Parts: sequence; structure tokens; C-alpha cells
Amino acid sequence: MKAKTWIFAHHFDGFPKDSDFELKEEELPALKDGEILCEAVVLSVDPYMRPYSRRMETGTVMVGTQVARIIESKNDKFPVDQHVVGWFGWRTHTISNGDQVQIMPHTGTLPLSLGLGILGGTGATAYFGFLEICKPKEGETVVVNAAAGAVGSLVGQIAKIKGCRVIGYAGTDEKCKWLKELGFDYAFNYKTTDLKKTLKDAAPNGVDCYFDNVGGAFSITVLDHMNEFGRMSICGAISGYNDKTPATG
Repeated sequence: MKAKTWIFAHHFDGFPKDSDFELKEEELPALKDGEILCEAVVLSVDPYMRPYSRRMETGTVMVGTQVARIIESKNDKFPVDQHVVGWFGWRTHTISNGDQVQIMPHTGTLPLSLGLGILGGTGATAYFGFLEICKPKEGETVVVNAAAGAVGSLVGQIAKIKGCRVIGYAGTDEKCKWLKELGFDYAFNYKTTDLKKTLKDAAPNGVDCYFDNVGGAFSITVLDHMNEFGRMSICGAISGYNDKTPATG
């Protein structure tokens, strides 16, 4: 069995490029007792990979989670045709002994990609990052940036379930339209609107909870609108992930 692997060939210089990766083939050995052979179904591509890659060595398989199907097994806990979620990286086939491999719940007619979304790390990030850190209360005002992303869109929906007033920011009018369909009270295109003005208009009594995926100047502006005893969950800083030199304080 041959596996195709996407190798992290060069550290990113600004935005990632195709030339930063190399596609190679790897010959896999026969399974040993207790091992499983998994075939990738869905691979994750997430913003965290950019800052995480700075600690990676070139020449290694690009990191990432995947939903995979077991196509051969010598482990009774993992039958053939079972779908699993594993930290396998960007590769088509993986041999594993089952450690840190999670069995996918049956999703029926829903897509298996949910294992990398609401049923996976992004779902847990939104749930615990918002509820455990921000501790929202009914009637409070919540601001979410990168609100159309995998985490932000879930945070906004959870906030609505909790009875909050939710303000989302995204980068296109189409994304903002979708946020309104999800139930966001306000959705602004940060590229075409004035952040200070929209916060003043949509949150005249200030912001109680801020779920931050962006960092940078955006967060500095929101800080000026936070209420006393407001809570912030710092999830990401995507505004600086492609910077060639780290920002200074």
C-alpha cells in the first residue's frame, strides 16, 4: 500500500504558497497486531496551522486532523469500515495503533466533515471557549469577529441560544447575509464599515462579552467599548498569522 503525503517543504514567508509543500509517496508496511489502516476522507485546513508551522521541521508531513475510514484492521476495537477522527496530518493513508484515535459518531445523512467541525475541535473550542470563559448572561451584548468562520459562527449561535444580543463581523457581504440567516442580530462587513461607528450603533450600552479570533487593531477598538466586568475569550489572532515579522507591543 502506498500513501500520498503532503510534505511541509518550506517555512511560510507571508501567505502560504503551493511551493511550500511537496506531494510525495510513501510505501506502508504490512499491519502488525493491534494496528489499523485508515484511508482519509476529509482533511482539516485551519488557521492555527500557520503559527503552529513555525515550530515544525521542514521535510515532515503537514499537521492536521482528518476523518478517515478504516480499510484494514488487526485491532478488535476498530472494525473495518468504521469512520474515525485522528491526528494523522495531510496524508491519504495512515497506520495507527489506535492511540488518540476517536470513533466517529454515526451522522446519518449529515456530512462526515462535521467530525472536524461542530463535532470536533472547532465545536469544542466554540462551546468551552465561549461558555466557560465569557460566561454569558441573558440580555448581554456579545461581539464575535471572524464570525463566519468555523468557530465564530458557532459562538454566535450559542450566544443566541443563551438569549444574548449578538454582533458579528465578517469580510464579505455574502458572509454577513449568512450570519443574519443564522440569527445574528447584527452582521457587519469590517472591510466596508467603520468599526467604531458600528459598535456605537449596535452596542450603545457597551459590550459584555468579546470572542476574539482576530487580534490586532480590531481588538484594540473593541476594548474601548467593553463594559466594566466584561469578559474576553482570546481564541486566535489571524490578523497577524501571515505577517513576515512578529508585531511588537
